[in-house]
Amino acid sequence: MSMTSPPSARRLLLVVDAPSLLHRNHHARAHTRMIDRAGRPAWALHGMLRQILDSIDAFAPDAVLFGLDDRTASVRRDAYPDYKAGRAEKDPLLVEQLERAGAMLDALGLATVTPPGLEADDVNASGAAWAGRNGWDCVVITSDRDAFALISSHTKVLRLINGGINGSPLLNPARLYAMYGVPASRYLEFAALRGDASDNLPGVSGIGEKTAAALLDQVGPMEGVWSDICDNHGQKVTEVLDAWAADTGVRRIAPRVVRALSAPGARERYDFNLRMMSCREDLDLRLTPDIPGTPGLLPLDIDRVTRVVGFLGVEATTAVAQRVLSTNPASTVS
Repeated sequence: MSMTSPPSARRLLLVVDAPSLLHRNHHARAHTRMIDRAGRPAWALHGMLRQILDSIDAFAPDAVLFGLDDRTASVRRDAYPDYKAGRAEKDPLLVEQLERAGAMLDALGLATVTPPGLEADDVNASGAAWAGRNGWDCVVITSDRDAFALISSHTKVLRLINGGINGSPLLNPARLYAMYGVPASRYLEFAALRGDASDNLPGVSGIGEKTAAALLDQVGPMEGVWSDICDNHGQKVTEVLDAWAADTGVRRIAPRVVRALSAPGARERYDFNLRMMSCREDLDLRLTPDIPGTPGLLPLDIDRVTRVVGFLGVEATTAVAQRVLSTNPASTVS
């Protein structure tokens, strides 16, 4: 599948979940033990950079924004001390590269945002919202499915899996629906029902992924579902799901769904997950696309690119970076 778009009047913002890419590349490339010219570990940084160069080459964005996690504080952990509990301790060599990533990207002239107390997920959401307000398109690059909640008519998500940039799915509303059976506008509610084991957020008991998708697709949004459960004993939910089962021949699920949503604590669990999973859309990204030289705008200064990427000590990567990062975006080509 070709990801390159023809020249368009709409500009494109590429939003990169830097910690996600660094984690993937650390685990995939640690065996190389690659170091930079100062003798520091660099395999995760180099792997992330190569994937970003591939992405810029494919999408020809006008601006590139990197989200980073605040590693010193967490609003979500303050609200829920067990947030992401159970994850393995990070390799110190990965931590070192996570801490150096922002400086490397800033030195290149790319834009980075480390929101106080928040995560790269919040930068992803704010980037997608900024693009929508400003008439841009947006592509979010991540390996985390939390970003699926951002998919819309103007925002796509490139979810990195094994196979790199060219082997990863580029998800729009239609492809997301084909994967999960849930409209993009309802994905956040879907996730809150299902829960997220990687963040240590249990879902609503008795509501699995397929049931959640059917409920939201046939009955949703959840505000109306909860109102029917509370005020009408789930009569509308039952009617709609029973009609759907009769029309499609699937097994009847309405009694189980109503019972699960009526159980003590079900609404509280859903509301809590929704609060924890909702991302900020109003961060100041400091994007000023009409001011030349603003961090994040392409093309970049070739001397800076040569100096910063060259410090990694891989001539082939430096050559690719010089070509890709100093080329005008597709929207500026007549």
